[in-house]
Amino acid sequence: MKGLKKKIGLLHLWLGLASGIIIFIAAITGSLLVFEKEIDGTLNPDYYNVSEIGTEKKSLDYCVGILQKEYGVQEITRISTFSDPSRTIQIFGKDADKKVYLFSVNPYSGKVQASTLQKSRFFAVVLEIHRQLLMGETGGIIMGTSCLIFVFMLISGLVLWWPKKVKNLKQRLKIKWNASFKRVVWDLHSTVGFYSFFILLIISLTGLFFAFSWFQDGALYLADGNNKRPPAKIENPTKTDPGLLKTDFYQSIYNQSDSFFPYKGNIQIRMPADTINSILVLKENTERLIPHQSSAAYFDKYTAENIQARPYSSFSNGDKLKRLIYPIHTGSVFGLPTKILALLVSLLAATLPVTGFLIWLRKKRS
Repeated sequence: MKGLKKKIGLLHLWLGLASGIIIFIAAITGSLLVFEKEIDGTLNPDYYNVSEIGTEKKSLDYCVGILQKEYGVQEITRISTFSDPSRTIQIFGKDADKKVYLFSVNPYSGKVQASTLQKSRFFAVVLEIHRQLLMGETGGIIMGTSCLIFVFMLISGLVLWWPKKVKNLKQRLKIKWNASFKRVVWDLHSTVGFYSFFILLIISLTGLFFAFSWFQDGALYLADGNNKRPPAKIENPTKTDPGLLKTDFYQSIYNQSDSFFPYKGNIQIRMPADTINSILVLKENTERLIPHQSSAAYFDKYTAENIQARPYSSFSNGDKLKRLIYPIHTGSVFGLPTKILALLVSLLAATLPVTGFLIWLRKKRS
């Protein structure tokens, strides 16, 4: 047993040194992303709220028309609307150079309150660092592998922390601040790891869900068993553009989706990124405590005719799990209390590579 613990300790040490800087980056960027909406909403209010609530909203097609005429938008990729009457409409569109811009539109006047190149937004950059280190697919593999290592680090750390005798458990649960620097650093590393173990393990495992397709497929298989989930995308029935002039295209899709799912919620229209699939519309039920519980509807991208409507209650366990992973990972699953918890734990996680490195440095010097 002693020999096994020693081997685990060596693995914990060297894997920690190898992945420490990546884990530190993931923890810091993750802590920023927990309160992304609140921070960005405070710094850039024009992207989120109107100064005065009107009596009647303009149609979505009217707003899109302004973007096409005045801002040279060639293609709409996403439209996000909100049940909160003070919120703006957020529209993502591509220009002639295929660059994606975010437009914040006043729903009562159709006026564009703010616009920016999507990839240059501060939190878009933070998210890209968090997911791929600004290195594309290679960075994604590095970040995912580091997340996998961190799961091992958490479990092995708990094994190394666990005292041989139960009577020594009490002293392991606190930091002896009046001890030597070496002891304080060790206490910080071990106690922070212990107290944040469960939450960090959940955050790490949900991170693996996004990082690796094999992990996601395995989790969904466990949730659904042998049952096959309905496809996330549906092929568009109309193969070529009939050239029909439809002046209420986006508004028609919005109205139909709103009537299919008669509850208060935010509606997001996602245009297909390819030439094969149909339009996906998600309506999130904002009356529920847990976010991202959205029903789905599919529409013909040429005629705006409904293809299928799927209420959230009809989703498989796997699909429901898929929509639950993101709020769990970001800490938004139960609102402000869990977001604060996620923020604190993420900041604590950032200290683990630092204190771990200091422990190694002291041993090396000795």
